[in-house]
Amino acid sequence: MLFPRPFPWDHLRYRSLPATSLATYFPPMPSLASRRDFIQHAAAVPAALVWPTLVRGQSLGSSPIAGTKSGPIATKERSTDLVIIGGGLGGCAAALAAARRGQRVILTEETDWIGGQLTSQAVPPDENPLVETTGSTRSYRELRQRIRGYYSRNFALSEKARVHPAFNPGNGGVSKLCHEPRVALAALEELMAPFVATRQIEILRRHQATAANSDRDRVTAVQVRSLESGREIILRAPLFVDATETGELLPLTKTEYVSGTEARRDTGEPHAPVVADPQNHQAFTCCFAVDYLANEDHVIDRPSEYAFWRDHVPPLTPPWSGRLLSLTYSQPRTLKPFNMGFDPGKATGLFHYRRLIDRSNFAPGTYAGDVTLVNWPQNDYMLGNLFDVPPEEAARHLARAKELSLSWLYWLQTECPRSDGGTGWPGLRLRPDIVGTADGLAKCPYIRESRRIRADFTVTELHVGTEARMQSTGASSDLVTAAPFFDSVGIGSYNIDLHPSSRGDNYIDFLARPFQIPLGALIPQRIENLLPACKNIGTTHLTNGCYRLHPVEWNIGEAVGALAAFCTSRQRLPREIRKTPALLAEFQASLSGDGVPLAWEKK
Repeated sequence: MLFPRPFPWDHLRYRSLPATSLATYFPPMPSLASRRDFIQHAAAVPAALVWPTLVRGQSLGSSPIAGTKSGPIATKERSTDLVIIGGGLGGCAAALAAARRGQRVILTEETDWIGGQLTSQAVPPDENPLVETTGSTRSYRELRQRIRGYYSRNFALSEKARVHPAFNPGNGGVSKLCHEPRVALAALEELMAPFVATRQIEILRRHQATAANSDRDRVTAVQVRSLESGREIILRAPLFVDATETGELLPLTKTEYVSGTEARRDTGEPHAPVVADPQNHQAFTCCFAVDYLANEDHVIDRPSEYAFWRDHVPPLTPPWSGRLLSLTYSQPRTLKPFNMGFDPGKATGLFHYRRLIDRSNFAPGTYAGDVTLVNWPQNDYMLGNLFDVPPEEAARHLARAKELSLSWLYWLQTECPRSDGGTGWPGLRLRPDIVGTADGLAKCPYIRESRRIRADFTVTELHVGTEARMQSTGASSDLVTAAPFFDSVGIGSYNIDLHPSSRGDNYIDFLARPFQIPLGALIPQRIENLLPACKNIGTTHLTNGCYRLHPVEWNIGEAVGALAAFCTSRQRLPREIRKTPALLAEFQASLSGDGVPLAWEKK
């Protein structure tokens, strides 16, 4: 592989246990005599102010976990084949893949909606051009078909939409399948239903991981707490999956990880900065849905921070185009001022970009107006981070990000210039029902960057960046390919797309080649039985920009769920599968047989 030099964190590798079977490595679990083996984590911030993941405490040694104000609550213990913490796309794909292979799974989710970026974060899928055919796994295409099928079964469609084989409910510009988040939720629930009915998959909604216990180089248990009752459950399994949006299990299990930007000298990446900065994270976004009803007034109350955001100019390098609340923004690739336009009456410009519902696809009267999802440059929050900061600081940033999004809506309703010389679009109507919340903002912020495991193998710009690959191979731009990975467990394709960052970087956006997902990027350097299944795999700050999208996250989760089942059936550890050619070939063959492409088809 094209790896410039050993990574500087190699000295952090712990001793690894000798190769052994799972039965030997994970002897029968004794019941937990007490909770003294766990690290106490207290909720320090009022829950009403924060996204559930932000309610985090600090390690207090080996003290027993405290009860509620009314007294200790008895802690239950549960054992299963696979514990998945995080019910986003990767977590759902992992649960389904493991269950289809006979595993019993407990899946936890902090909100009441599974699906992560597709549902609770409300973002329609960002996908590659071949996603309908060869550019995704068979199970991901089934999810997409179930989303289409939901509309076909439950709505009166126009004749054109009814006969279109690739019906796109919103006809948005960002995807061949723009749709409402609650419909994706229904599709995911359909996929889960047969396994939930037999209790092969058990979903613990509104549960948050609060502590974990490790023995040498393995995780033995994870404690979760109900965000409604406060009741705690200790979950045990031979294998655990971190499918949380920000890699929450990594610090809880003391799994080595990296965050923010790496230094160029460490990764060899041409676009990496000279100095590493763990706190330099991509912006996050509080998304919301609106429709447009002409000649009506749906102007929201003026947000309390509106004056600040109306005049705010992001302090970025290279400079932003001007005020954040403006139709003009920095074009991601060129960084030159760019105005896509905005006319909700004609459904053009930004309104069309992530349009969820094109009412012309439906019988007249089904929808009062077109619906769009506002996840645009103007409501990216760049002034701070949501993880690896004190809980109070994270809560403050989330609250301000919500104020930014509401301020952007208020500006569009009252101050946005119109082509007819008027000002504002008061007919824009916030749609809380579409995102399932009272305030109209998505249940969770859209997270673009997570903690990332220090992996056995790390994907860098040198492996997937178009210019870097042209320089290393001498191939022309039309013939160059990404680096091949012998241990591929899937594929993806997206340009390296980084939004402005919390430390003042403007967009970083450049071409990448269709790539593979290496198994080595899914295996932590030290911990033997924890696997990542979200944006927490072994990528860098840069390559996360192309590995973070919907179909790639699903593929990662599906590979992880299949790997967990394969390890159980062969009584081997994940690391052994990668290091043993015969086992790796057998595992890859099983993935191919289940519709997971391991390489891109040659033109």
